[in-house]
Amino acid sequence: QVQLVESGGGLVQPGGSLRLSCAASGSIFKISDMVWYRQAPEKQRELVARITIGGNTNYADSVKGRFTISRDNAKNTAYLQMNSLKSEDTAVYYCSAHRPGRPSAYDYWGQGTQVTVSS
Repeated sequence: QVQLVESGGGLVQPGGSLRLSCAASGSIFKISDMVWYRQAPEKQRELVARITIGGNTNYADSVKGRFTISRDNAKNTAYLQMNSLKSEDTAVYYCSAHRPGRPSAYDYWGQGTQVTVSS
C-alpha cells in the first residue's frame, strides 16, 4: 500500500524559512513525478511546485525564487524548501505522487501539513 507522509510544517514569522518533507512508502516514488500543492482557507487548491522523475522542476509564479523542490530517490523523499515566507503562503501543504501517463484520479496524496506565516 502506498503512503505519503508530509512533515515539517509549523508556525514561522514572515521572512522565515521552513522545509517540508514528503516520505513515500512502497515502490511508487521512483516512477512518479512529485508535486506539492497548497490550499488556503476559502481558496482553491493550487499547484506550488513539481519535480519530474528526471529532476526537471516547475513552480507557481507566486513562489518562484523563494521555494525549491527537490527529491532524494535513495530516501524515497521529496522536499520543499521555502524561504522568504509571506503571510499569503499560509495554507495546508499536500504532496502528491503522479505517474506520468496516468489520469490524475490515480494520484496518491498525503494528509497535509499546516504552514502558518504570522508575526
